[in-house]
Amino acid sequence: MREIVFDTETTGLDPKTGDRMVEMGCVEMVNRVPTGATFHAYYNPQRDMPAGAEAVHGLSASFLSDKQLFKDGAAELLEFLGDAPLVAHNAGFDFGFLNSELALAGLEPVSLDRMVDTVALARKKHPGAKLSLDALCTRYGIDRSHRVKHGALLDAELLAQVYVELTGGRQIGLGLAADDPATETKVDETASTLIGKPTGERREPRPHHASSEELARHKQFVDQIESPLWSN
Repeated sequence: MREIVFDTETTGLDPKTGDRMVEMGCVEMVNRVPTGATFHAYYNPQRDMPAGAEAVHGLSASFLSDKQLFKDGAAELLEFLGDAPLVAHNAGFDFGFLNSELALAGLEPVSLDRMVDTVALARKKHPGAKLSLDALCTRYGIDRSHRVKHGALLDAELLAQVYVELTGGRQIGLGLAADDPATETKVDETASTLIGKPTGERREPRPHHASSEELARHKQFVDQIESPLWSN
């Protein structure tokens, strides 16, 4: 199954008040395994960058001033997304900005039926625990030392690892792959190659009963025990 894990960076918290999306990062996964295919783009928001938002992601209005408008890169993004489920952390936020940008570009919104929210998954699996991306990376031992500031593609890559852990761990790909008969055959053949089939002459099973000599030694040992419990 193909899925897209994605993250956005924005000028603020609410597209309804004029905030815009300035960065989009996506990671493609098939059967919960990253394929190596990614999408990344910066967008000119055509407005100022609040200091609070810039402190989070480090993207200034000057840096974004020569970047493409979202409407000019929307087709490339939509082609990458395809019809796959879309995974995001606090997904309602990212879907809100994505669909707002699509609306401004005169395009159809992405259906919320495609939304997979890792915050909801984490809340169900770890009730009462901290649910931030940083906290989940710490919980699952995912290295985030290079995450000095938020970045859409970097955060999507980290979230992809968290998503795998939230949905069953790294062995999930093997379980899903077995649903495909061709893949299952390939796995069986690989296992046979690695393990190897037994060769050589087949031996008859060895007898496991005690010999007369062993029984005699055992009786001699037991007779030396003073006041054994089994005699009471």
